[in-house]
Amino acid sequence: MTQHLATASSSSGLPTDTGTLPGWWREAVIYQVYPRSFADSNGDGMGDLEGIRSRLPYLKELGVDAVWLSPFYASPQADAGYDVADYRAIDPMFGTLHDADAVIREAHALDLRIIVDLVPNHCSDQHEWFKQALREGPGSPLRERFHFRPGAGEDGTEPPNDWESIFGGPAWTRVADGEWYLHLFAPEQPDFNWEHPAVQDEFRSILRFWLDLGVDGFRIDVAHGLVKAPGLPDLGRGGQLKLLGNQVLPFFDQDGVHEIYRSWRTVLDEYAGDRIGVAEAWTPSAERTAMYLRSDELHQAFNFHYLNTGWDARALRATIDDSLDAMRPVGAPTTWVLSNHDVVRHVTRFGGGVRGLARARAAALLMLALPGSAYVYQGEELGLPEVVDLPDSVRQDPAFARGEGQDGLRDGCRVPLPWSGTQAPYGFGDGGSWLPQPADWAGLSVAAQTGDPHSTLELYRAALRIRRAHPALGAGDAVEWLEAPEGVLAFRRGDFTCTVNTTDEPVRIPAPGTALLSSGDLADPDVLAPDTAVWWRG
Repeated sequence: MTQHLATASSSSGLPTDTGTLPGWWREAVIYQVYPRSFADSNGDGMGDLEGIRSRLPYLKELGVDAVWLSPFYASPQADAGYDVADYRAIDPMFGTLHDADAVIREAHALDLRIIVDLVPNHCSDQHEWFKQALREGPGSPLRERFHFRPGAGEDGTEPPNDWESIFGGPAWTRVADGEWYLHLFAPEQPDFNWEHPAVQDEFRSILRFWLDLGVDGFRIDVAHGLVKAPGLPDLGRGGQLKLLGNQVLPFFDQDGVHEIYRSWRTVLDEYAGDRIGVAEAWTPSAERTAMYLRSDELHQAFNFHYLNTGWDARALRATIDDSLDAMRPVGAPTTWVLSNHDVVRHVTRFGGGVRGLARARAAALLMLALPGSAYVYQGEELGLPEVVDLPDSVRQDPAFARGEGQDGLRDGCRVPLPWSGTQAPYGFGDGGSWLPQPADWAGLSVAAQTGDPHSTLELYRAALRIRRAHPALGAGDAVEWLEAPEGVLAFRRGDFTCTVNTTDEPVRIPAPGTALLSSGDLADPDVLAPDTAVWWRG
């Protein structure tokens, strides 16, 4: 495969000092680290903060601007840390608060920013507030910080309403004294009542705790779920998971969430250096997502509409246009993402094998050419596929344990990274890995791909280098679509052009300039190979 075909010269003078670039988030490439699976420093088979710190130079060399860390807080790990027992403490499996401070400091020394996950919709059932609420029983003021209700029916043995958990089954669990509590996710994750002022005060305090430590922002888990419709009304139907992101629901995307984020924006703006909030908000439309990004609310939101778009030129163009159009009125950057810790890796989603990898490489160049900010999930730069054959005995996804809800197979995208060597755990650590790595991953390791001009890792490195240097790439809110054959995307940004063939046949299209980078073979500049993207200058 021909990849890096020309060198992009630049006189743009883009600053690399993270402390001097206003609005850095408008064009940043942000790399998601799933701490359990990134790097293990102490040989216990589990990734940790010291492992992350030791690999920060790799991320700097890769060319990203910021690092998003999935949860590392004190937690019983019922949902891989998204069940938080203490928002100001580090779980011992990941290290200490000193280790977190070291990660932040070293990242800043390398001109990398740090974004941490925040989980405000729910906590762990081992959170001190919830444990005390259970001890004190019905009528306890602490129960008002959650959603405790008497049951339905004459004897109160039925859930208070018909809401279903995202992980399957009822969204309610009954406690020993007869009351029920709401959990939109696992029973170990009780939802906070965000109408209670103590909850709002507590999270503003948590924000300041981490901002004082030096973090550059927060990825807000289930940002759309904090406020529930008054009275917690029945939905009136089952199969509610099929409605997610498609219809208005009484437990998601309620208008009241926006007042919360206005108060958070006030806190973020107290601190120098463009500290940001990033919403994980599943909404029915790009326009609803944009509401989270008004000038006095958050800065970015994940573009799940783009992530869920298939490998089809017409559908991709429509989603790109819709995304840019929705963000333009609120002045927010559009974000682009292909994979994360909750979805099947896009190599596999796009068909797997040689075809899936070719499409994934082309999709990476398309994503990185679009205006705005991009998110890279750890391992996608290595072309890692989903691990689809994990034994049931090693799976830890709570949805899998319940046998319903989400597909329960999220462990397949969380298998620890291969760094080096010919046998598992491939340099991840000295003590194996908490999920088994495939036997054929030796050729996908960082060491194996480094220096190989045909590797996916070197494709990402080249793309990120060009993206940083080329003045037409990065921030913006529009693309100029060019005439192209069916199944091909072609757009221009200044003197930069991107062409993408989403079909399984070669397509003849005149070269729009000098090739900078190609995701696949480019033997003839006027012929775009199947499932291939090319960047052009001129």
